[in-house]
Amino acid sequence: MSLDQVRAVADAVLYEGYLLYPYRATSRKNQVRWQFGVLGPPGAAEDGSGEEPGMSTQCLLEEVEGPPSAWSVRIHLRFLQLQTRTVERYDDRRGRHVPVDRLTVGDQHWMSWDEAVEHEIVLDLSAEELLSGAQEDVTVDGHEDVEQLADPGGGPVTGDPAGRIVRRRWPLRARVTATTTEDDGVTRLEVRVDNVSERRPDPHATPKDTAIRTSLIGTHLVLEAEGARFVSVIDPPTPAAAAARRCVQHRCWPVLSGERPPSDGRGEEAERTSAVVLASPIILYDFPEVAEQSAGALFDSTEIDEILTLRVMTMTEAEKAEARATDPRAREIIDRCDEMTPSALQKLHGVLRYPHAIAPEVPDGVADIRNVDPPTFGEPDAPWWDPAADEAVRPELDAVVIDGTPVSKGSLVRVHPSRRADAQDLFFRDQVARVTAVLSDVDGGVHVALVLADDPAADLHDWYGRYWYFAPDELEPLPEAPPTEQHPDEHREESRS
Repeated sequence: MSLDQVRAVADAVLYEGYLLYPYRATSRKNQVRWQFGVLGPPGAAEDGSGEEPGMSTQCLLEEVEGPPSAWSVRIHLRFLQLQTRTVERYDDRRGRHVPVDRLTVGDQHWMSWDEAVEHEIVLDLSAEELLSGAQEDVTVDGHEDVEQLADPGGGPVTGDPAGRIVRRRWPLRARVTATTTEDDGVTRLEVRVDNVSERRPDPHATPKDTAIRTSLIGTHLVLEAEGARFVSVIDPPTPAAAAARRCVQHRCWPVLSGERPPSDGRGEEAERTSAVVLASPIILYDFPEVAEQSAGALFDSTEIDEILTLRVMTMTEAEKAEARATDPRAREIIDRCDEMTPSALQKLHGVLRYPHAIAPEVPDGVADIRNVDPPTFGEPDAPWWDPAADEAVRPELDAVVIDGTPVSKGSLVRVHPSRRADAQDLFFRDQVARVTAVLSDVDGGVHVALVLADDPAADLHDWYGRYWYFAPDELEPLPEAPPTEQHPDEHREESRS
């Protein structure tokens, strides 16, 4: 199968937090970088200069074809290697280059900055090798590159240079360990990555700088199985549920990846296996995807492309020039946003995916519930965000049936918290409460608003609209009907009369 779809998500993980809006080196939020998947050199975590050196993941495999032990696993170890970019100005008086924070040559602006270089190491391991335990050492060489900057006239620098850019990387060494064990009818695969790089002291750099230079950054794994399939550890099939609970993850989490398989008559079971797993330092759901509306990387995949694009468009020309000078990848973002057409910007509005709607049955009889617009409330042709769609929604009159009993505003219920959405839920156990409203959200969920019946301030909470919210399955209807309630102002009016 093609890994293009997997790599699109993996690249978003690789560059998550690489450089944040407003994409300038002087921005305070860009003073601390490399937040995810950092494997520091040995000893860095102990002395506080960096991250711990290891990460590991455990996932489950089931053999699907061929003779026993004929399957294999391909491990893609992907990470960034830090590359310092030092801008140096030629000093005529000293007759040599001198490091500076920034330099302008002609109409080009350059800044000293830390870049990164992508690496992907591929290891092929057979079932026999995995059963006995496989260990592979990975080596990435250091490198130094010098780029002479062009003079203001645009020709090559000769004789009296204006400056240069020095890019330097330090060597990295990592160890990949992989092994398999049988567990309740499935095979548990464990892959561990350890940074074993040597940290080299530098009197001109801080301990944190020397640690990050020999760190693996944005580290994650893409695992491919041949002759076998990975089983979801998030939502495993029933036979593998116990084995999934025994899987242990350290600093990364495995999710099924690639194209979601079509139904083969097993219903949901068909979507619980895949030939590819992405073990990410950022927790994702099975079969993650980059939205097709996204025009390119923005280095913050937890944000909304449209908002970030509009923010870039509001930057001044001076701010954009600084962002372009900060990093070549930032320059691509600024240029892409500047060149974006109105129609391309409109596409960033995205779509609403309603996970609970039921679509018409597909030919094999299994309902496909993905990417279906939610039903409207009052007006069939009104979208969910249109106020007209809410005309039929009356929380003060709506009801929900619990254990065969309609529950609406004024009903008494006993509270049995089970979801633990809030620590205070424990204090409401077995308490009697009065329903103040029944509400629905756009995902189809029902929420019951309550005030405690024995709370002396219940009337005030109701007046101000300060409620506790519980799901219907956390409530037990009570047969007693509550007395008619009065508004707090009405109590005060009676006392004055």
